[in-house]
Amino acid sequence: MQAQTTITARQRVDDSHLSAQLHPVIRQLYAARGVTDPAQIDNSVTTLHDFRLFRDIDKAAELLFTSLQKQEKVLIVGDFDADGATSTATLMQGLQMFGFTQLDYLVPDRFNFGYGLSVELAEHIITLAPELVITVDSGISCINGIARVKEAGIKVLVTDHHLQGERLPNADAIVNPNRHDCQFPSKSIAGVGVAFYLLIAFRHALREANWYEQQGQAEPNLGNLLDLVALGTVADVVALDANNRTLVYQGLARIRSGRTRPGIEALIEVARRNRARLSASDFGFALAPRLNAAGRLDDMSLGIACLLAPELNQARRIAGELDALNAERKEIEQGMQQEAQAALSRLSLGTNQIPDALCLYQQDWHQGVIGILAGRLKEQHHRPTAIFAAGDNGQLKGSCRSIDGVHMRDVLAHIDAQHPGLIIKFGGHAMAAGLSIEEARFSEFQQAFVAEVAKELTEEAKECVLLTDGELPADCFSLDFAELLRQAGPFGQHFPEPVFEHTFELLQQRIVGEKHLKLVLRHQSGRVVDAIAFNIDVRAWPDTQVRYVHLAYQLDINEFRGQFSLQLIVREMQKRS
Repeated sequence: MQAQTTITARQRVDDSHLSAQLHPVIRQLYAARGVTDPAQIDNSVTTLHDFRLFRDIDKAAELLFTSLQKQEKVLIVGDFDADGATSTATLMQGLQMFGFTQLDYLVPDRFNFGYGLSVELAEHIITLAPELVITVDSGISCINGIARVKEAGIKVLVTDHHLQGERLPNADAIVNPNRHDCQFPSKSIAGVGVAFYLLIAFRHALREANWYEQQGQAEPNLGNLLDLVALGTVADVVALDANNRTLVYQGLARIRSGRTRPGIEALIEVARRNRARLSASDFGFALAPRLNAAGRLDDMSLGIACLLAPELNQARRIAGELDALNAERKEIEQGMQQEAQAALSRLSLGTNQIPDALCLYQQDWHQGVIGILAGRLKEQHHRPTAIFAAGDNGQLKGSCRSIDGVHMRDVLAHIDAQHPGLIIKFGGHAMAAGLSIEEARFSEFQQAFVAEVAKELTEEAKECVLLTDGELPADCFSLDFAELLRQAGPFGQHFPEPVFEHTFELLQQRIVGEKHLKLVLRHQSGRVVDAIAFNIDVRAWPDTQVRYVHLAYQLDINEFRGQFSLQLIVREMQKRS
C-alpha cells in the first residue's frame, strides 16, 4: 500500500521577460516557478517589504520603547520547534543589542504545557512577574492564556504567523501577517521573520526619537541576526516567496562568509557540512532536525542555548548533545514507522487500496515524534495524515500533515463545527496542524477526519505527481553548471529545487549505509556519473536484471576529502527494460 509516483515534466513557459544573461536552463527554471519580474530574483536587502505594512507594528515598537526607557523585566515566550527557537534567539540577541538588560525566555514544555501560552503556562509566567511578555511563533490562538496574563497586569506583545481564528487575543499589540486586517504581503513569512521585522520597526522608532544620539551609541546592525532568520525560515517549511528568499539568501551569504554565530557554526560541524558551501536544503535536512530534536525529546531551551552560546567550545558541547538527541529521535521514529505500517496493513485488509486519509493512534508512541511520523506517512502514501500519542488527563495529542488540495486547518475547523466538543483545541495552517482530543473519542474523530478529507480530496489530488524540469542538456552535466544551480537558489517550499529526468544505462549498483543505493550511470552522451538514492526499498533493489533506469534527479556536487565531483541525487527511480 504505497502511492505510485508519476514523473511528469513541467510545460515550458515564456521566459523572455528575464535577462538574456542568465543561463537558458536557469532562466526557464525561474519562469516555471512563477518569476514574472526580474525584481523577484533580486535578493538584496533593499527589496524586503516595508515593515510599516504590518498591522500594530507601531504599537509594538512603542511598547518596546517604553520598556527600554524603564528597563522593564521582559519575558520572551517561545515555541518548541526550530522556528520558535530561532525566533526566541533573535529577540534575545536583538533586544540586547538595543540595551535591554532584564531579558529572559521561557519555552513551554510540550509534555506538560503543550503548545503556546496556555492558561497553565500563564499561571507560571505570573509567578515570574515580568512587566512585558512577548510571544514568538505563537500567541494568535492563545485567547485564554493571554487573558490570564493580562488580568495579572502584565503587558503582552504577540508576534506570530499562524492563521487567525474567529477572534483575536486581548494583547496590547499583535504583529501577525495572517491576522485578517494586516496588509503585509508576505503571508508565508515564518515566526522568526516576524520577530526580525519587529526589531526593524523598533530600530526605526528609536531613530525617529533620536535615541542613538541621546545615548551616544551606534544603531545596531540587525544584519547580524540574518543567519538565525534564514535557519528558522527554512526549518519551518514556509513558502519561499521573494521576500523569504531574500531573508534566506542574505543569511546564507553571511554564514558562507564566516559571519555566523558559534551555535550555528557548531551545528554545521556536527552535521558534517561545509560552511562555505552551505545550502538552504542543509538547513532543512541537517541543522533543523538537530535543533528540533531538543524540543521533541527533551527541552527546546537546550537548542536556544546552543544558538545563544557566546563562544564556539560551549556551542560545540551543546551541539553534541543535540546530535545525540537527534540520533535517539531517529531510532524512536524508525520503530514508530514500522508499527504504523503494520497498522495500515491491517486496515487495508490486503486490498492494497490507500484510504482517503490516514489516522492512527498507539498508546506508547512518543508525543514529540508524531509530527515527523505524520510527515513520513504523508510522503509515502500521498494522503492527509493524523497521528496521535497519549497526553495527560485522558487526552490525546495529534499532529496532522496534508497534501496540496486539502487545507488541514480548514478540515479541523469543519470537524469542530460539525462535531462540537470533539476537538478540545486545534491550530495550524494549510499543510500542518495540531490538536487535542479525548482518548475515548479517538474512533469518533478518526471517522470524522476520514469523512471530511474525503469531501475535500479530488481524484486529481490523489495522484502523486513528481514535476521535473525536463531533460537536462548533455553539456550541463558539469561541475560548473551544478555550481550555477547552487547559486541560483535559495530553493525550498513553493520554489522547489530543480529536478531533471532522464533514462540512464545502469552500470553498477550497491547498497551503502544499509538502505541507500549507490549507482554508476551512463548518460546517452556517453558521460558516466555517480548517483545515490536514499532510503530505497531494499526488497526491490539492487536488481541485477535491470539495464536501464528512468530517474528524476537533482544535480549535486559531492565533496570527499577536499575533492569535488558531480553526483545525482535520485528523487524517483523507475525500471526500464
